[in-house]
Amino acid sequence: MLKPTIGLEIHVELKTNSKMFCSCKNDPDEKQANFNVCPICMGHPGTLPTANKEAIKKVIKTGIALGCNILAESKFDRKNYFYPDLPKGYQISQYDKPFCQQGKLEIPVSHDFSKADSKTIRITRIHLEEDTGRLIHPDGEEYSLVDYNRAGIPLMELVTEPDLESGLEVRRFAEELQSILRYLGVSDADMEKGQMRVEVNISLSATKKLGTKVEIKNLNSFRSAEKAVDYEIKRQTEVLKNKEKVIQETRGWDDGGGETFSQRKKEEAHDYRYFPEPDLPPVIIDPQLINSIRAEIPELPAEKRHRFEKEYGLGPKSTEIFVDNRDLSEYFEKTVSELKSEAKSSDFKDLIKASANYLLTDVQGILGGKAFVEKEFKISPENFGEFVSLVNSGKITSKTAKDVLSTMVKIGGDPSNIIEKGGLGQVSDETEIENIVRGVIEKNPKPVEDYRSGAKNALQFLAGQVMAATKGRANPAIVHKLLEKLLK
Repeated sequence: MLKPTIGLEIHVELKTNSKMFCSCKNDPDEKQANFNVCPICMGHPGTLPTANKEAIKKVIKTGIALGCNILAESKFDRKNYFYPDLPKGYQISQYDKPFCQQGKLEIPVSHDFSKADSKTIRITRIHLEEDTGRLIHPDGEEYSLVDYNRAGIPLMELVTEPDLESGLEVRRFAEELQSILRYLGVSDADMEKGQMRVEVNISLSATKKLGTKVEIKNLNSFRSAEKAVDYEIKRQTEVLKNKEKVIQETRGWDDGGGETFSQRKKEEAHDYRYFPEPDLPPVIIDPQLINSIRAEIPELPAEKRHRFEKEYGLGPKSTEIFVDNRDLSEYFEKTVSELKSEAKSSDFKDLIKASANYLLTDVQGILGGKAFVEKEFKISPENFGEFVSLVNSGKITSKTAKDVLSTMVKIGGDPSNIIEKGGLGQVSDETEIENIVRGVIEKNPKPVEDYRSGAKNALQFLAGQVMAATKGRANPAIVHKLLEKLLK
């Protein structure tokens, strides 16, 4: 049986004020081509680079978060190759002494994010280099344009051991890493903007000896990464079953066609002719710097995942949504804190569950697919907690709650004031409800007859008519009790 062996190389643009080796602004959103450039990042003769300390600290922070060993002494190297979007004709990178080595990342590999199905992926190294420029290919033209704004931006590269075996595992690793990078604040890691790019090295073999390695370059979405790996496994399986040889090469991914395609022969490390960068001294890492960076690391996704399930009793899928959206999870916890100070202990678990449900379903539905951003959300955690309490205590019905929540999302405000001004409070007066129930029974003789003949679902129809007549404000339990009493 053929077994896939997969290793990853993931490039991440770091979030710093300036570029890696010069003072040019690091602005991924700059629209004017060749605006953030200078003689240093353009590789002019006689210029000298200076390493960006903030970028180095961000790489070390990532390494600490991923359990890496931080080298006491590191250095930069020249990686020699020519691309038209690399002005110097070489790239300042790292070869034998990267900042971080031998880390690991545990990933959920089940479709439902169950912790029981997790896998540890070993990380070989994390090093720092400079990004290249960007090529633009005008439609129908035989030339390309070069934008050097991106050239020289701090680029972190993470390399894994060949521990992955499927497209799903590749996707989960990339998703988990992106989440960690965002929690650390080292990068926005937006794949659509090219701030995080996944490259896959994949081979198939029926023995312990690794097969011929094929690289798939520049995968810019989780979906593409998963599908490209699954396709390449299928392609290489067919090649080997036909007694043919897999060619060692670099391939691209055609998202529209759903297949990989050959790009060029794969280079080896010796093809790059690495040698120490003569313009930059070795970097000596002070142990006190490592300790200060370690103290800055926040609660990471894996820790939050475990805590949310244990502390709030949330299921894996709900927890994963909160872990993925840090703003939403922090808002949820502020709401829970408000509820804790007001609620009885017997009600607290129900209020937590209700808060999570409203945030993950109703609020997300009202936002229409837009990401939750707390500073743009008009409901304070205090008012959201009050809203959940009003629903849980039965002071407003679930139907009314949807209208109140929708109003709060649009204009903010105290839910009690909105309910009072709109006359939306739940009607629990039995005499008032009984008069409406009698009127519904009188107007609907056929459903009444059906119910008395044994069609129990007719009761739901009649209850719906009562709720419609009260605009959803009648207490449902009282409505059902009075219907059953009056229909005997």
